[in-house]
Amino acid sequence: MAEIQLGVVESRFAELIWEREPITSHELVKLTAEEFGWARTTTHNVIRKLCEKGLFQNNKGTVTSVLSREEFYARQSRQFVENSFAGSLPAFLSAFTKGTRLTEEEAEEIRKIIEEAKGE
Repeated sequence: MAEIQLGVVESRFAELIWEREPITSHELVKLTAEEFGWARTTTHNVIRKLCEKGLFQNNKGTVTSVLSREEFYARQSRQFVENSFAGSLPAFLSAFTKGTRLTEEEAEEIRKIIEEAKGE
């Protein structure tokens, strides 16, 4: 599946949907008017764009996710590591932790994640 790029406003809008789905486009129009000061047409245009990107679907006026928040951010994270660190998770972790110390709880949680990813 292709990489999905979201701007800041699109990300905030996506969060509104994830927090409330399933949600009607009518409810989104009211919500975005309050949250962002958007007109109905702006809301419908952004819904359409996010559906075209494959993130959400609009079925008879009800908007639901195609990708969950967790799936979306997992894909974004993998793409970031691929683009910025040539796909090297150790290089990413090294850069991420440089100049900072992990707590014992954080280190243990990372160990668990590694063990699960190894299938052990």
